[in-house]
Formats: sequence, structure tokens, C-alpha cells
Amino acid sequence: MDRSEGFGERLLGVLLDRAHEMPPELIAPLVAEEVARVGGREVSILLQDYEQVLLVPLSGRGLRVGGPEPVEDSPAGEAFLSRRTVEVPQDGSVRMYLPLLDGSDQIGTMAVTLDRVDDDDRRLLRRLAGLVADMIVTKDAYTDLFFRARRSAPMSVAAEIQWSLLPPLSMTVPQVEVAGILEPAYDVAGDSFDYALNGDVLHVAMIDAMGHGLDAATMATVAIGAYRHTRRADTDLSEVYAFMDRAIDQQFGPDHFVTAQMMILNITTGRLQWVNAGHPAPLLIRDRAVVDRLESPTTLPVGFGGEDPVVSERTLHPGDRLLCFTDGLIEEHQAGGEQFGEEQLVEWTNRILRDRTEVRAVVRALSHTLKQERGGTTSDDATIFLIEWRGGDADHLAALDRARDEGPPSLDR
Repeated sequence: MDRSEGFGERLLGVLLDRAHEMPPELIAPLVAEEVARVGGREVSILLQDYEQVLLVPLSGRGLRVGGPEPVEDSPAGEAFLSRRTVEVPQDGSVRMYLPLLDGSDQIGTMAVTLDRVDDDDRRLLRRLAGLVADMIVTKDAYTDLFFRARRSAPMSVAAEIQWSLLPPLSMTVPQVEVAGILEPAYDVAGDSFDYALNGDVLHVAMIDAMGHGLDAATMATVAIGAYRHTRRADTDLSEVYAFMDRAIDQQFGPDHFVTAQMMILNITTGRLQWVNAGHPAPLLIRDRAVVDRLESPTTLPVGFGGEDPVVSERTLHPGDRLLCFTDGLIEEHQAGGEQFGEEQLVEWTNRILRDRTEVRAVVRALSHTLKQERGGTTSDDATIFLIEWRGGDADHLAALDRARDEGPPSLDR
């Protein structure tokens, strides 16, 4: 077996070998140099802003820095939303937009111009974009460089706390996909969500802490911390509720509470279990339309000392989606007007599902459309979290001779 280093391995290997000690600001010039080795130029790294409206350029030596590009109706946005390479012919050249994927989370897009593109270029640049995404996420843990680039408006202290709590906004494996969004992105305080995939079990929680500002953010922090503590101890949902309840009561007293909804989904069988502590019932989507509400007995919000909650169960069908949301989404209204209401939420969900299929794209479109329908502003936090269960397994990803190594095809425009 030939183990000598080829061109592609050498190019990607330099990035891997240097990544461990590389300061964050040196990622850009090294990437630009590596792209030049394959005949590329005009490298741009575009990161998703916190509102999920724009892809904003990262500044750095060797990078082409222009204006932000919209997520909707732009080649960069198409690559971002679809997770596929988009190629745009220009005068004698091709502008390639490659999704920056860390695992399955989408953090932005890398754009490169080449005189011509062949399959070797596509494969190499796709893998380079994957490495760049991993480096950005890793370095983000100890720099403000990428946070500042993504922030397109002033952010409150409470919102900074909430964003530091969140897991990736999306996650995809063959059996299940999830995506979430928070409003208002730069002033959110009490809303939050969390999830974890442990073996065949997907754990999900959504919370809404009472009040606004730092008090709400502090309660949300304690609630999410208590949830993670019990989830990692492998306790059942009723015990998770009880522990969160005690944590909020002991820390904040009897006049404070957090509404919550906790779920467990077996991604192999589709068996769903959930506990509702004051949240609106999730909507069940099947065949691209809302078909039911997951009605269930509710217990008191976390912090009020409710009785042991009833754990509800349901078996999903492959392709089913669950739309979870906080009450700020449906209770918001313009001054003097009626509340937005669940009926309008269902109506707009069905409209959007007719035009869009990707989970992340549906969440974004629904959140932004509903915000516009509510007058473009919100006086309360509003959160959407969408789960799609597909079933099956992911064994092919662990077998070298069965893995789909070539990745997704490009989308020519």
C-alpha cells in the first residue's frame, strides 16, 4: 500500500499540523495561501449573524472583505442553507461557495474564485472548508474574534449569557435533525433550549424563565444547568423535573418560576416521551402539514413545587416533525391588537412547509415571517425548536468501504 503523501494530503496536513498552536487571527492568511496553491483567489469567510439573517464577512490578512450577504436569495446563503457547494459562473471564472460545517452545524460559507473547476478541486476545497469550520469552532472557545464578526447589532448582557448557554443551533445525523432559533437575538433573556444525542436517545429541553433582563437570564442559566446535571446522571423525566424544580425554588424562592418542556426521543424506534410544565403543546407535522397537537397533562412550572409530572408517550412515523415553541411566539401582539395566536402559527407553518423542506430553513423562515407579521418587533422572548425524526441507522458512516466519500454534489446556477 502506497503511504506517500500526495498533494491534497500535504495541503490539508499543513492546516492540521499547525492548527493546535495557531492563533485565531492567523487562520485567514494560511487558508488564503492554501487556496492559492490550487489556483484559487479572492477568499471570503462569511459567518452567520445571530439573527440568522446575514452572512457577515470575517476580516483578516489575505481575505476578501466585502459587505454582508443575505441568507435568503444569495449564492452564499444557498450554500449555507442547503449544505451544498454552489458554483456561480463569472467572466472567465467560477465563484464557489462552500458551506462551513462543524459536524452537522452550519456556521457560514467560504467563497473562492477559480479560473476553472474540476472534481479534484471540488473535493479538496470541500474538505478544506470542513477543516476551516472545525478550526473556527475550536478557536472560538478562547477568542472574541468570531463573536464580534457575527454580532451585527449591540447585544444586551442577558443575551450574551443566553448565547453562551446554547448548544449548536442545528444538528444532523441520518436518523434525526434538529434546529432552533431565538428572538430577539440581541436582547433575549429568559428563553433557552438544550439538547444532547446520547447513543440512540435524543434529549431536548425548552425553557422560559419569568421576567426580563438579567434576572431571567440568571434563572435560565440555573434551569439549564440543573437539566444538564440530571440528564447526564441518566435519570427519568419526572426526576429531571423534580431536580430542576428544587434548584429554582432554593435559589430564587417561591415567587419565581420557569416554564419548561423536556423530551426524550429514541431515534431508532421513534418512541417519544415528554413532560410539559407550562409550555404550549408542540405541533405534529406530517406530510408537510400540521396534523395534530401533542396534548398532554401539564404540571406546575419549575420552581412552584408541583406534583410528580405525568410522562406522556407517542410513537412517531418516519418523517414526522415536532414544532416546539414558547408562548412569546403566539401571545405577542401589536399595541391595541389581538394576540398572534396559535391558529395563525399553524396557518403560516403550513404555508412555509409548501415551499421549503430543509429543517434549518423552515425554522428561519417561520421565525422571521412571524416576526414580520407581529410588526417586526417583540416584547417577549420567542423561541422555535424543530425536530425531524427519520429512523434507520448510521452504520454506513463507520465503514470505510461503505462510506459515501464524495459528499454532496454541487448546485450549478
